[in-house]
Amino acid sequence: MKILRILLVIVLVVVAGRTFNANAQTETNLYSFVGSPTDGANPHAGLVQGTDGYFYGTTSGGGTYGDGTVFRINPDGTYTNLYSFAGSPNDGSGPTRLVQGTDSSFYGTTSGGGMYSNGTVFRISPNGTYTNLYSFADSPNDGNQPWAGLVQGSDGNFYGTTSGGGTYSNGTVFRISPSGTYTNLYSFVGSPTDGSLPAAGLVQGSDGNFYGTTVLGGAGTQYAPDGGGTVFRISPSGTETILYSFGSSLSDAFYPYAGLLQGSDDNFYGTASDGGTYANGAVFRISPSGTYTNLYSFGSSLSYGWDPQAGLLQGSDGNFYGTTYFGGNTYLNSGDGVGSVFRISTSGIYTSLYSFGSQTNDGARPAAGLVQGSDGNFYGTTLDGGAGSCGLFGCGTVFMLDVGLGPISSNCTFSINPTNAVFDAAGGSDSVSVIASNGCAWTAVSNDPSFITITSGSSGTGDGTIRYSVAANMSTNGLTGTMTIAGQTFTVTQSGASAENCTYTLNATSVTLAARGGSKNASVKVKGSDCSWTAVSNDSFITITSGSSGTGNGKVDYAVPGNTNTTALSGTMTIAGQTFTVNQAAGGCTFKLSPKAGKITAAGGSATVKVKPNFNDCAWTAVSNDSFIMITSGASGTGKGTVSYAVAANTNTTVLTGSITIDGETFTVTQSGEK
Repeated sequence: MKILRILLVIVLVVVAGRTFNANAQTETNLYSFVGSPTDGANPHAGLVQGTDGYFYGTTSGGGTYGDGTVFRINPDGTYTNLYSFAGSPNDGSGPTRLVQGTDSSFYGTTSGGGMYSNGTVFRISPNGTYTNLYSFADSPNDGNQPWAGLVQGSDGNFYGTTSGGGTYSNGTVFRISPSGTYTNLYSFVGSPTDGSLPAAGLVQGSDGNFYGTTVLGGAGTQYAPDGGGTVFRISPSGTETILYSFGSSLSDAFYPYAGLLQGSDDNFYGTASDGGTYANGAVFRISPSGTYTNLYSFGSSLSYGWDPQAGLLQGSDGNFYGTTYFGGNTYLNSGDGVGSVFRISTSGIYTSLYSFGSQTNDGARPAAGLVQGSDGNFYGTTLDGGAGSCGLFGCGTVFMLDVGLGPISSNCTFSINPTNAVFDAAGGSDSVSVIASNGCAWTAVSNDPSFITITSGSSGTGDGTIRYSVAANMSTNGLTGTMTIAGQTFTVTQSGASAENCTYTLNATSVTLAARGGSKNASVKVKGSDCSWTAVSNDSFITITSGSSGTGNGKVDYAVPGNTNTTALSGTMTIAGQTFTVNQAAGGCTFKLSPKAGKITAAGGSATVKVKPNFNDCAWTAVSNDSFIMITSGASGTGKGTVSYAVAANTNTTVLTGSITIDGETFTVTQSGEK
């Protein structure tokens, strides 16, 4: 099996303006990392273009402490080192790819460092102000060593994966709020019916669920005895479904290190680093329901590239673009080639666009995928190569590839519906639809964030929806503000409050709840007539059940579920412009089984065991530890549930004893021997 190549070292030197041509494409080496204390080395992750037009990225090595960096680079190659990781208890090491949040800050993970040396989640502003949000712990209720970046969900929280940790030490899916409130959503089992080792991040589908891949696990076959990896779907609440297990045939793909991309046709597209007809990797398509198609097998000609380790990008022309770690023309005295850039259509028509290493100081071995800039060109990084002196092939590069698409604005047309909205002083929420041609990418930005907040859909590809909220206007003056959506101006007009001065107070400013949660309310007292107000939850674990708006005195009802975390939670609501804090004691899930053990006769048979968690929000899984016990239903669930199991006839005279593990609790099954 090809292993994930995460190289941590040195880095950087500017080599702007050097261009190479292959297959009528133009490649420009924008920057060479040199590995000095003020520079990074070996960028393993790709780039993201910020709303300011700059590209932002990370290096896995280099910097002041040798633990990696965050950098910014202009499309013309002007480079700025923003931050050096220290690998200390308060800092991470080995950063992954960044994502820009709706607050304009960038969020990411590190595979190492932090309080427990198991990785971190961090936030960094465009000017380099750094905050460590979370340190992964080595416990069954937490993941460790995230190898991939985050995605911001439509609820404003960030979602990601860890390659290890969790209940079964096979990796996890987690959620974390922008303020650092962490929830472990799912622990991979690693059995034949589940995946293990998720090396890539998630993508949120148009249905609101998240989709991803695991490198190992799934239904193993003779071609992949330990499982060739899976494609899975997981809901924002943590319900997981396996859509596909790789390795069903000799020509099937294996070991998908990269994540998925939802195309403009709603199908998901991805790559696998191994397998396919020539055992050198493949490009595949899979529908949201799990219908799988192998589109292309790498290796029919090694000069076309092979071993894709990164995911795909859908360009403004509707085609998909990606990189291979090996292959391409064999430059730099490398018989395997040092990587390539390719294009593939939705029907599987493949074109090799560029081979790395064609000239001195060119990049080598792109481990990350591409991003299409607003100028229509593709930008990316190579792990090795360039003018730096890190090892045999250099410290890595940032490159630009022009394939002749031109600026996105010249290829794309956008429209929005509606183009304006009117709100009264109480504020509220609404949505705007974007219609984009050719699957073109767009962004949405509030130009007046003090009273217009984008709650989801700050960027997208193809048609999409932006949801936004307008805060209550406590002033008697009307307000007018705008959002820029896909280059179009959306105007919000809001009336002022009544002429009489309105003042708002709450009966309390905070509450502390037990771990079991519950339903509570907060009272709003208003001085003045016709004074309107709104109530908004700022954290996902607080749900407003009634009273989200009102006029005059009123009441806000809210509910908090059981705290399944072992750490305390703290979140806020904004009620009539006032901050109301909700604190919840540390919890954690415990389970009781009824009965505590089962007895089966020699003839075999079936039975059940009831699972009773302390909270209805506690998720659990059931795994048979012995081959003679088969779980027939209830292999997983949330809250109270039932596990059904069956035992075959015992033809031996000896008594058989086995067990089922149900979320850490052992259920013993004893079967009589044949008399």
